[in-house]
Amino acid sequence: MSALPDVGTATFKHEVLESSQPVLVDFWAPWCGPCKMLSPIVEKVAGQYAGRVKMLKLNTDENPSLAGEYQVSGIPSLILYKNGQVVDRIVGYVPENAISSMIEKHLTAA
Repeated sequence: MSALPDVGTATFKHEVLESSQPVLVDFWAPWCGPCKMLSPIVEKVAGQYAGRVKMLKLNTDENPSLAGEYQVSGIPSLILYKNGQVVDRIVGYVPENAISSMIEKHLTAA
């Protein structure tokens, strides 16, 4: 579905929690219409932040335990992790500038 790499239970700790740079995880499912609409926007934002923010996709149907652990009750959900901690989230379809604003807020924070 996407050009962004997938992450799952086996790789989540290494790829997300132990990452030296911020990580934005797009929690999605193949049956979710708004997820499909948001995907190209997330990919565009990923290109703008390449090298500064890692962006990954997580299929909630294949990884329900991770969705539960991070209290993903609605999809699409974009969760931003920094130093292994959740620092921000957006639930639902949003425009590109909302995603960029969330990322910028945490890139500039000390």
